[in-house]
Amino acid sequence: MTAKNKSEVAEKAYKLAFDYELEYGCCPQCVLTTVKETVGYVTDDVIKASHGLSGGGGLAGVGTCGALTGGLMALSTKRGRDRDNFHKGKYVGNFKQGDKLVEKFKQEFGGVTCQELQKNFTGRTFDLWNADQYSQFDKERETKCAHASAMVAKWVVEVL
Repeated sequence: MTAKNKSEVAEKAYKLAFDYELEYGCCPQCVLTTVKETVGYVTDDVIKASHGLSGGGGLAGVGTCGALTGGLMALSTKRGRDRDNFHKGKYVGNFKQGDKLVEKFKQEFGGVTCQELQKNFTGRTFDLWNADQYSQFDKERETKCAHASAMVAKWVVEVL
């Protein structure tokens, strides 16, 4: 793939993930669906399995941002270790790519957990299980979370 094509696909990924996040939510699924539709590797089972990782995992807020988690999962679909290779090392190359993604995300968004991003995006954290607070969060974070999902999708597509 030429540098120009790579750049075009990465920009397409940004737009797709941004739009998916605004329309459907569930940041890890938005990232993974975008990667599947632009460069492949990701299966529907992987997208389905990521559903519970949204909102820092189970909407708890305390875990890693779902967009970042989706990005790490996408990298692993190509570079990760499968079950048949459990005994054959650690696949350090995948960890290196994952670490680069985490550092880039941290620099861009000022943290890696859902609650850190909530605070950075809105000035406060929310109980995502409280309907009123979730509704407020949904209004306040709208384009910011979409941008985070879109950037992760773009970065992952550039790597893959």
